[in-house]
Amino acid sequence: MGALLGAAFAYVNSTEPAWYVRLRYPLRYDAIVRGHARNYRLDPALLAGVIYQESKFHAHARSSSGAVGLMQLLPDTAKGIAVHTGGSRFRVSDLDDPEINVRYGSWYLRHLLDKYGDEETALAAYNAGQQNVDTWRKEGRGIAFPETRHYVKRVEHLKTLYRRGYRDQLYGNGRAGKAAATSPAASQATPLSG
Repeated sequence: MGALLGAAFAYVNSTEPAWYVRLRYPLRYDAIVRGHARNYRLDPALLAGVIYQESKFHAHARSSSGAVGLMQLLPDTAKGIAVHTGGSRFRVSDLDDPEINVRYGSWYLRHLLDKYGDEETALAAYNAGQQNVDTWRKEGRGIAFPETRHYVKRVEHLKTLYRRGYRDQLYGNGRAGKAAATSPAASQATPLSG
């Protein structure tokens, strides 16, 4: 009996069916995720994947580097985003608000996609910083940090899982979300590879 249960668990864990994805990978703030994905021309499954990887959907998450909230934004980065998006009275505590945090993080992710022209490089910059990515590109290198390579692969996997597990919640009424999944930026340029 134990071997059968173990085999069943191994099968479910390796195939990750939609019901298992919903059980293992939560989706919170789905209206906020959908809204900002639409506003910033992002695949909502990508946005959910970034949020899960950054904070596991914990709105008050803090990192040792000082990043805050769902999308783990550094206060200085968020202050710059606030200025770009018309804000004038930014406070670090604003980043605890899921709506503001996801709005700023979505703006930033769209900025990185537009700047670098492909999802892999944009995700690398989200994790390692634009300065590092710019240096790697200037030197003709791929992603130099193993942690960042892992981050990019993990977010891409999470995007697939969120698309499979939360299709209706993220894309609405069973639509496949193919338009959102293939943003113009995702098809341009050569990604960093490492």
